[in-house]
Amino acid sequence: MCGLTGFVDFAGAVPGEAQAAVCGRMADSLAHRGPDDRGVWTDPAAGVALGHRRLSILDLSPLGHQPMVSASGRFVIAYNGEVYNFRALREELNGYPFRGHSDTEVILAAFEQWGVAKTLGRLNGMFAIAVWDRSDRVTWLARDRFGEKPLYYGRVGRALVFGSELKAIRQFPGFAGDIDRGALTQLLRFGYVPAPACIFRGVRKLPAATYLRIAEDSGIDATPSEYWSLESIAREGTSRRYTGSASDATEELDLLLRSAVKLRMVSDVPLGAFLSGGIDSSTVVAMMQADEPQRVRTFTIGFEESAFNEAESAKAVAAHLGTDHTELYVTAAQAQAVIPRLPALYDEPFADASQVPTFLVSQLARQHVTVALSGDGGDELFGGYTRYFWAETIWRQLKRLPLAARHALASSILFARPARIDRLFGLIDPLLPSRLRQRAPGDKLQKLAGILHARTADELYFNLLSTWKEPGDVTRFTEPHHAILQDRPPRIDDFTERMMCADTLTYLPDDILVKVDRAAMGVSLETRVPLLDPDVARFAWSLPRDFKVRGGSGKWLLREVLAKYVPRQMFERPKMGFGVPIDSWLRGPLREWAEELLSVTRLRQAGFFDPVPIRAKWEEHLTGRRDWQYYLWPVLMFQAWQQAATP
Repeated sequence: MCGLTGFVDFAGAVPGEAQAAVCGRMADSLAHRGPDDRGVWTDPAAGVALGHRRLSILDLSPLGHQPMVSASGRFVIAYNGEVYNFRALREELNGYPFRGHSDTEVILAAFEQWGVAKTLGRLNGMFAIAVWDRSDRVTWLARDRFGEKPLYYGRVGRALVFGSELKAIRQFPGFAGDIDRGALTQLLRFGYVPAPACIFRGVRKLPAATYLRIAEDSGIDATPSEYWSLESIAREGTSRRYTGSASDATEELDLLLRSAVKLRMVSDVPLGAFLSGGIDSSTVVAMMQADEPQRVRTFTIGFEESAFNEAESAKAVAAHLGTDHTELYVTAAQAQAVIPRLPALYDEPFADASQVPTFLVSQLARQHVTVALSGDGGDELFGGYTRYFWAETIWRQLKRLPLAARHALASSILFARPARIDRLFGLIDPLLPSRLRQRAPGDKLQKLAGILHARTADELYFNLLSTWKEPGDVTRFTEPHHAILQDRPPRIDDFTERMMCADTLTYLPDDILVKVDRAAMGVSLETRVPLLDPDVARFAWSLPRDFKVRGGSGKWLLREVLAKYVPRQMFERPKMGFGVPIDSWLRGPLREWAEELLSVTRLRQAGFFDPVPIRAKWEEHLTGRRDWQYYLWPVLMFQAWQQAATP
């Protein structure tokens, strides 16, 4: 795991003698991603510079140093990530004069043998790659299939500048840093800025599973090309369903997962795993321990607030599997102390509040290991989110009602105060079975009102994902449509599976994987995600839907696999998530911090938000009548980020 950066200066804006110094500053801004080594390579005549910061994982010797030049001298690479099948590829390339044992050198050998574009489709791993082809005078940028590793690129004058994080790009001379207001509105809607957009105008995120080929004739306006397509995998799987029995599927998934986990346990440094006690992380840890004679190191954090604490479940699973388990109970003060660090850690405004516990568990793990496996990806591939259980049922009922009637019903719900609805439900709660009792029913009905206006199933899904339903009313700017979610949903007939595919293409790479990458790399910890193995994904998409979503719950087949290793009573419990009580913190210890960022003066001076709707929600939140944390947190994260970014 590392950090990469560099530039292609078509106009010669950076003199040849200054290129190494400029690229060195860009690389040093990524020191947290790679504290073990530093490298800069330049071709002054071509205006090309590559920079690298290394976190040594495989081949700890100087032979793993980057940027690395291929044996023939044709290719020069700066690379962030791990290619797990590098040993198998190395055997195919047995005529290449290898000097060391790193996966980086295998990638270079493959480029020479098969070419860049063809090689990418053969790599099983997580990666961001920048490579300069000295023969064809072409620069290539590429990103892994699911977007585990980040890569930003953009125009500064006539130069193409790129890096693992925006920190590096901001070091390039002449970078303006103008805010893209369309990206800001998407931050308010989703809690993150979806690819290919970026908070800075003129900068983009390279989409997952694509490469960019930059030659002098294509210039910096080249268009990314796909080398793999999750949507194509999903469409193929749904058209050619798995026909075996549930028992057969359980055995096949077990074998695929064990293989994926084993591949990701190759390391020359200490390795462990995050363990929440949920289905995904427990499955990964169970398979790690099954193939490892030594006790696997596992890590979890706990909170005193019972609604946010999964530590007891994780401890029980760890005890059953026999792992070497470390848990840390975090105080509210310790968790809150992370919040001022978030703008620098995430580098782009990011508003998934589970970033706080993710950083804390990464920090804990880094005290003992350099690599940690995680269970991310299970929800998207195996149907874990609650919207997969009930959105289709709601849509079937909604579309029976005329749109005018739904508008009227939504208005009626919005007219009633949530606190009054809560009191009404409080009177009838004792008469209801426990499964029908609701926490904060007033807020839930308000959310229901927000989707009653949907004209199609895809619009209902889009509304479910949207926090600020009309962010343009807050930013006074119209957001660009997000193509995957709105303009062109995945071409999959089944609504639930269409949501799963869209989540894998957007929410997974732009929220979940960003959250984990920045938190872990902030403490120089590499994370690996076995559930996102391409063979696992292909198999998951071939499964009948009821092998994933069944009986009002998700991940049915994954549960069947886990039951082979862990008693069901340890994991058959409601999904908790991984969060912190931001709502109460904003009314208590974070109130002064938030009040300063949300003051009318501050909002007006910044010039990005209309203070009126924001202040209304803030003041209502403080009274406790409504929980507006999900609306306020994106605004707070942008304000805090802008404050940190302003000299």
